[in-house]
Amino acid sequence: MTEFKCTADLVDEYGDQVEVCDTQFRQFGGRVVFSGQVRTVRCFEDVGLLWEVLRTPGDGCVLVVDGGGSVHSTLMGGLIGESAARNGWAGVVINGAVRDCAELAELPIGVRAVGVNPRRSTRTGEGEADVVLTFGNATFRPGDTLVADEDGVVLLPAGTVQVS
Repeated sequence: MTEFKCTADLVDEYGDQVEVCDTQFRQFGGRVVFSGQVRTVRCFEDVGLLWEVLRTPGDGCVLVVDGGGSVHSTLMGGLIGESAARNGWAGVVINGAVRDCAELAELPIGVRAVGVNPRRSTRTGEGEADVVLTFGNATFRPGDTLVADEDGVVLLPAGTVQVS
């Protein structure tokens, strides 16, 4: 993981060149501060595609998941989180719910989500990977850099801001 300035300093320094996600995520993973190149998945109450992606080498990337903000069922739990950490993902940001919070807190990975629910999702594999996502007044493009800390989530568009 490349070390970045804190999100507040990035916003102060680069202003409109960076995007700030307004979604008020909760922190669940064992790593509070994390950053990496963005990969994306769009899925709604279906964990199949997300599970497939997180079983591949993450190479320090952050997977951004648009679950439509649903907290009716979860898109990540302890098993998926463990797989993501083992495969080298820096973090996962979910516009949806997680479960197994105690397990996620023990993993060396950043996990942000909207909420929690013990109900599991389906596993049909419905969804799309590596697509542009928009939620929280921010646009997440594969290849951008995401920085997350206690103050929130900031996006550095690929090729526009070089910060380390």
